[in-house]
Amino acid sequence: MKPKHRQAAIVDYLHIHGKTTVDELASHFATTGTTIRKDLTLLEEEGIVLRTYGGVLLNREEGDQPMDRKTHINSARKQQISRAAATLIHDGDSLIFDGGSTVLQMVPHLAQFNNITVMTNSLHIVNALVELNNDQTILMPGGTYRKKSSTFHGSLAEDTFKHFNFDTLFIGADGVDLNGGVTTFNEVYGVSQAMCKAAERIILLVDSSKFGRKSPNVVCTLDAVDILITDKDILPIYLQPLKDKGIKIILVGEDDE
Repeated sequence: MKPKHRQAAIVDYLHIHGKTTVDELASHFATTGTTIRKDLTLLEEEGIVLRTYGGVLLNREEGDQPMDRKTHINSARKQQISRAAATLIHDGDSLIFDGGSTVLQMVPHLAQFNNITVMTNSLHIVNALVELNNDQTILMPGGTYRKKSSTFHGSLAEDTFKHFNFDTLFIGADGVDLNGGVTTFNEVYGVSQAMCKAAERIILLVDSSKFGRKSPNVVCTLDAVDILITDKDILPIYLQPLKDKGIKIILVGEDDE
């Protein structure tokens, strides 16, 4: 089993069994404690697990961290995904950007486009957009400011999106479950649902570690997703079911050695 596949499986195991030990994981995956410790070190650096005396457990806050920290998790893959996403944009497009860290990485690639309209509830994205020297219109909803994610939420923000119709929504997620759909830890997810309803096309940007993880709040079903951009380490067990749902899949990056 490739390291990234095993690490994703470790996360799935922790979702099911809760706190466990290195020895239990080594036995379950038929490998050494040294290998498991290396996996856990990487997962801990990504903010996915917490290592405690005598065991390891999921970091329940890992999906709802401050934006400054989330930007640095799997940053190389997020950059690859964001570059691929930008190739799907054309001059004159109207776009919605959700407040996720992967979507934020797209902003520098927008400099090549003109006459685009971008609506977002993310203050980080707006600040990045204004640095671009191109012809663009920037829209923000009102709402209540959430410092942790630097985004605006609430009924005012949700109602604002009801008055618009956009070409494309670019959206991230904390988890993607074949049955549960696109999910998030963020408890103020109503604005993300409103974004989905306001867009003709939904493009989901997630790295492979998000698959098989079901966060508490459902943003949309997978049937609503038109295009998925992820990395080549996505497990094969997810690919065909996603294709069967009519989702176009774009894979980026290189397979792990």
